[in-house]
Amino acid sequence: MTDHRLKLDHLVIAARTLEEGAQFVAAKFGVETVAGGAHPLMRTHNRLLNLWGGAYLEVIAIDPSAGGVESPRPRLFALDDLAMQRRLADDGPQLVHWVARVERPKSLVRWREQYPARIAPVAAMSRAGNTWGLTVPDDGAFPAWQGAGDGVLPSLIQWDTPRHPSDALPETGIALRTLTGFHPDADAVSEQLAWLGAEHLMRVERTAGVPVLVAQFDLPDGSTLTLGESAEEAMAREEDARQASKRRRVKKTDTQDDPETPPQPD
Repeated sequence: MTDHRLKLDHLVIAARTLEEGAQFVAAKFGVETVAGGAHPLMRTHNRLLNLWGGAYLEVIAIDPSAGGVESPRPRLFALDDLAMQRRLADDGPQLVHWVARVERPKSLVRWREQYPARIAPVAAMSRAGNTWGLTVPDDGAFPAWQGAGDGVLPSLIQWDTPRHPSDALPETGIALRTLTGFHPDADAVSEQLAWLGAEHLMRVERTAGVPVLVAQFDLPDGSTLTLGESAEEAMAREEDARQASKRRRVKKTDTQDDPETPPQPD
């Protein structure tokens, strides 16, 4: 029986510039990214980092060399959105999205034609000799279901060739351990993931804060690395910092209150 569940294709790190994104990944993982190429339709370009198990990490940014190229549509992954641009300018490169792979013989285009309310339009994409179909809403926003998306629900991809791009990338020994999506409307996110056949790829948690993706990686040296932070985690970290600062102030006060030892006679 054919397994029609989706597979993880890649994680998306957006950056204000490709150079900033590449420096961010190199600093975090200790490994340099590999040049990907330009996406003419979307006026973006990327760099890639291989992950264990047939997936990869993509660093993507607006391609300044495509500034004069006219396109009938906004860029993908909300890169034209002013709020996203402020976010990247203020907070730097960050994990913003993920992409799930639809394997043949299932056709992504036909699937979308059957369920246009569930699946965004499929854009024909190309880069450095590779071609694929990718679901991209007409406004360039992230895919959503019942108003819930915000980068937590995946875009869908189907490659035109049997060889996946990760096969051509240098091995890094880096593996994705867990992917968690935090969203105020966790029920809608979980429902859509189950319908897509992707619920096994990401854990969904409810949050009182903004939607966010949190990915934990196993590194070759045995350590772990986490990208992203939920509102609850940020609050806990800030509270820990406040408590530590309070303890330091109390300790300093106690030290100042100690009577000085009188000098000893000669």
